[in-house]
Amino acid sequence: MSKPSLPQGTRDFGPETVSKRNYITNTIKTVFALYGFQPLETPAMENLDTLMGKYGEEGDKLIFKILNNGLDNPEKEKQIREDFEKILQGKNNKGITERALKYDLTIPFARYVAMNHTQLSFPFKRYQIQPVWRADRPQKGRYREFYQCDADVVGSASLLHELELALIYREVFSRLGLPGAEIKINHRKILTALAEITAGADKMMDITIAIDKLDKIGMEKVKAELSGKGISDDQIIQIEKYLQISGTPDEQLAKAESLLGHTSSGQQAIADLRNLFSRLPVHDAAAPGFAIDFTLARGLNYYTGIIFEAKAPAAVKIGSIGGGGRYDDLTGLFGVPGIPGVGISFGLDRIYEVLEEMNLFPQAVETSTTVLFFNLGEKESAAAFEWMQSLRQRGVAAELYHENHKFDKQFKYADKKKIPWVVMIGEKELQANTCNLKNLASGEQQSLTREQFNHFQF
Repeated sequence: MSKPSLPQGTRDFGPETVSKRNYITNTIKTVFALYGFQPLETPAMENLDTLMGKYGEEGDKLIFKILNNGLDNPEKEKQIREDFEKILQGKNNKGITERALKYDLTIPFARYVAMNHTQLSFPFKRYQIQPVWRADRPQKGRYREFYQCDADVVGSASLLHELELALIYREVFSRLGLPGAEIKINHRKILTALAEITAGADKMMDITIAIDKLDKIGMEKVKAELSGKGISDDQIIQIEKYLQISGTPDEQLAKAESLLGHTSSGQQAIADLRNLFSRLPVHDAAAPGFAIDFTLARGLNYYTGIIFEAKAPAAVKIGSIGGGGRYDDLTGLFGVPGIPGVGISFGLDRIYEVLEEMNLFPQAVETSTTVLFFNLGEKESAAAFEWMQSLRQRGVAAELYHENHKFDKQFKYADKKKIPWVVMIGEKELQANTCNLKNLASGEQQSLTREQFNHFQF
């Protein structure tokens, strides 16, 4: 018999981990609901045609395809083998596979909106927290099954939504105890304008890929990379001037305006950013901050307006914990053009790592049971069960130890499960209709009547 194992790139989450992950997701869901977002779920699998061709050539290779049902038919074995050989050669073949596990939440959401746009009330605000699958090479921090957490508003071009999404980031990180987090903001058209005034719009990707590496490789290597892409020294000087823009958001925008404001792309981007930052709260050390980052790029082929990237507190070297931005045409891929949108995502796994490393999970998150009733005999445990049920009716999580064991073993069980209170009803307490209640953190113990116990605040 082989040892039990997991598919490579997947994980089990034990009770403690699930409780901590639920703490994060419940915090995010609560904030989403405050801003009028509604929950949505889409199937684990989609039709292959829905997914293929939406993520580029490399992305298509990472889509998990699902074999059709009924492939054990002996009469079709020869055809199945031929079809399967075509799959191995990278060719699609509907005879053997028509469905796939979803690669992300965005394309299934686009498909949902395209299918239901005549019934939806726009702007449509949805959030989605579900697993996705990628046939990637597993490594540290990269899995074949992982959760995404997205929120999008579609059917509106109003900057009100960018403002609210920025504030959602701030509120969530504040509630999670991450005041050192930072929400960096840029505009896709700022980068378009930079390309236009230097090497030309066709060099935009070369320029942005290079400047995106500024933090990692430094200015001189960025300049060398730009030169290697055929960008002239004079053009590099202009790009360097752009990268050296600093100061408050107002000062940054004024400097960007003098450099890029004569282009239509630059004018629109600066106007949008100025509008947004005029409405965002002023910097507060006790809350996550907002900053303009002119090096921020985030998948330029996808985004068309304001873009976001959420950064973990500097004390934790983990980088991005969220991102998003505005796009012009979510559903055009499915024959329903003209539905603009803007969205953000939270990096659940990375947020978990940040909270764990900074020891920020509340103690109560790890406590599934509040009160443990000791089992001290048949009659005693029957009474304890009755007392326990009254606690449960009050909404207090409680359990009764399953067997009459030594105190030491029952105390160890409570300690291992981080249960803060124990109740002991022995023969003496049974006759007096009382209990002994012990706080395991302080060691304090008290005798309570049934009436006192019914009103005790745990």
